[in-house]
Amino acid sequence: MHELSRRTALVGLLATAGAVAAGCSGTPSPSTSGSVAPSTSASPSPSPSVSVDTRPRWPLSGKLLKDADDAKHAAVAVKVPDNKNEHPQRGLDEADIVFVELDGYRDSAGYSSTRLVPVFHSKMAESVGPVRSIRPVDIPLLSPMHAIIGNTGATGWVLKYVKHYGSYLEGMLSYMNTKGTGSYGIDSARVRVYQGNTYYDRAVVCHPSVLAKQTKKFRDGPPQVYFPFGDAKVASTRDGKTAASISVPWKSGNSYNMSYTWSEKTGTWLRSMPWGPHVLAGGKRVAPDNVLIIRAKQHYDKIYSGSGHDEPIHDIIDTSGPFHYFHGGKYVTGTWKKGSIEELFEFTLDDGSPLSMAPGQTYVELPNKSAKIVIKS
Repeated sequence: MHELSRRTALVGLLATAGAVAAGCSGTPSPSTSGSVAPSTSASPSPSPSVSVDTRPRWPLSGKLLKDADDAKHAAVAVKVPDNKNEHPQRGLDEADIVFVELDGYRDSAGYSSTRLVPVFHSKMAESVGPVRSIRPVDIPLLSPMHAIIGNTGATGWVLKYVKHYGSYLEGMLSYMNTKGTGSYGIDSARVRVYQGNTYYDRAVVCHPSVLAKQTKKFRDGPPQVYFPFGDAKVASTRDGKTAASISVPWKSGNSYNMSYTWSEKTGTWLRSMPWGPHVLAGGKRVAPDNVLIIRAKQHYDKIYSGSGHDEPIHDIIDTSGPFHYFHGGKYVTGTWKKGSIEELFEFTLDDGSPLSMAPGQTYVELPNKSAKIVIKS
C-alpha cells in the first residue's frame, strides 16, 4: 500500500508534515518583462502598417471579453492529484489553463507520476477536487498571473518559497488555514478508513469563488495575458503539420504516457491517461482546445531524497527549451524561454517568428527535456 505509506498522508483532519530546510533569500525584483528601452535614433525609419487586434480578451483563455471590468478578479489555481486511485476529478472542464507537472511521490519502480494545476478565471467551477499540496514549480508558473492557490499545505522549505514571493501570488490559504470560511469542503463519499485510521486525502474539495474572498490581494485580476493569444484564424498552427494523436511520456524509458486524440467532431483534443480516457466525475471527457508541451529538465530536491517524498523540480527559471503547440489538428514547434519567477514564457517558432495561439482551454504538459514526444498524423 504505497499510497498509505506516504510521509504526508492526510490523517484525521489533514496535518501538514515536512521538516523545514533553508528558505530562499533575497528580495523579489519587479518585473521587467514589459520594459522598453528608450530609442536612440533621431529619425527612426517609418515602420510598415501592422493590423493589431486590440479587442479585450480574458487573460488566461484568450477569449474575447465584452466588458474588461468582468476580468477584474483574482485567478484561482487548485492543486489536484492525478494518480489512478485519486480519479475521478471534478471541475477541470471549467479551467482556463491546466498545468500537468510531476507529482513527487514515487511508485514501486521509483518513478513519479503527475499532478495537475487547473487555473480558474473566466469561469469559476463550483467545486474542484481532490485537493493536495503545492510543488516548487507552482511558484514560477503562477506568479506571472498573481494567482491564489487552493491547497492542503506544502513541505517546509516550499512554504518558505511561497511566502518569499507573496507579492506575486497567494499560497497560504490552505485547507487548514481557512477552516470555517467555506473555502473548502469534504466529499464524504471519498473519505476512507484503513487499519482504523480515517483518511481525507481524496476527499477535500475547493470552492474557488469562496477562496478568492479570503484575501485582499490581486482583486484586479491577472496583470497581463498569460499566453500569446490571438484570433484562431491566424494561429500559428494554420500552416502547421498535421497531428491526429499526441503521446507525452512522464516516466523513465518514455513510459506512462498522457495522450491526446484530435476530434474533428468536437474540434478538441480528447485526453487519455495511461489506463484509459481521462473522464471527470459525472462522466465528462477532458477535451481541451489547445495542447502546449513545454519540455524542461527535471530533477529532485536532495534534502528529502529517499524519504518517500521528493520535491520535484522543473527547471523553467532563467532558461529555455523546446516546445510543441497543437490546435485544430495541427502543430508547430519552436523554443521557449523564461526569465525570472514573475516573468512570462516567451515562444519563438523554428522559423524565428513569434507563436500565436488560438483562444480556448489550454493543457500544458511539462515533461522532461529528454522525453520523446510521439506525434501521429
